[in-house]
Amino acid sequence: METDNQTWVREFILLGLSSDLYVQVFLFVLFLVMYLVTVLGNFLIVALICLDSRLHTPMYFFLTNLSLVDVSYATSIIPQMLVHLLAEHKAIPFVSCAAQLFFSLGWGGIEFVLLAVMAYDRYVAVCDPLRYSVIMHGGLCSRLAITSWVSGSLNSLIHTAITFQLPMCTNNYIDHISCEILAVVRLACVDTSSNEIIIMVSSIVLLMTPFCLVLLSYIQIISTILKIQSREGRKKAFHTCASHLAVVVLCYGMAIFTYIQPRSSPSILQAKLISLFYAVLTPMLNPMIYSVRNKEVKGAWQKLLGQLSGLTSKLAT
Repeated sequence: METDNQTWVREFILLGLSSDLYVQVFLFVLFLVMYLVTVLGNFLIVALICLDSRLHTPMYFFLTNLSLVDVSYATSIIPQMLVHLLAEHKAIPFVSCAAQLFFSLGWGGIEFVLLAVMAYDRYVAVCDPLRYSVIMHGGLCSRLAITSWVSGSLNSLIHTAITFQLPMCTNNYIDHISCEILAVVRLACVDTSSNEIIIMVSSIVLLMTPFCLVLLSYIQIISTILKIQSREGRKKAFHTCASHLAVVVLCYGMAIFTYIQPRSSPSILQAKLISLFYAVLTPMLNPMIYSVRNKEVKGAWQKLLGQLSGLTSKLAT
């Protein structure tokens, strides 16, 4: 169905990172390995938290949610990207593109809000430790988690509906690794400045509002840590937040650099690489950060491995 220069396209062509066959094969192997590590690492974290009763605390309840979101986010982008790296015709149907945009935008939004919730949890743990279990009770934790999932999903639903109601030009080539919202919006045959303003405002609300809450939480946390007299006490309090802080820097840093910037700022290649870093590398690194920098998680791993080793020895004898 066409009117003047406008048409409702049936599919999009994703240009991806490279058209060189050898580069595509190399990237396929690299991203496949990274995706498998992401899925394995995050599911191991979830399994460990479920199996070890010492990790049945609010912090690890939110970490379970974060791991599930990371796996889901990676799954919304990487499998399609892997298919296109080996396919000659790199097309994605209109409906699949809309679904990919909805899920990737939704999981990303959920993660940002969830990190703010986790910052509040760390704030209570450091600044009001005696009342921690009273404040962070099961009901509140469930409501905070639900708020994260609902807010991210609603934001994504609104943007996806608005974006895919735009009339598209005959040029259906998306110069990106996935159906990224700005890349899709800029294919429209109408003035999209209002859409881009809405995206920018939404990015500010969904990224900067939680980020400001994280910032305020950590200002209070640092202030409390500096008031602790003993060096050991300060060190213990800092280690309580170190893993979460590292994940915050990774997630918020890359997302803010990607979306909160002038339109002409990064080159197309830079935008692809930034999105790739956030979609592929960050979900893979998160479980590693929590495993390496967290004493409780390391202790749980050692306990589980010890139990498995003992079980293996019994079976052998």
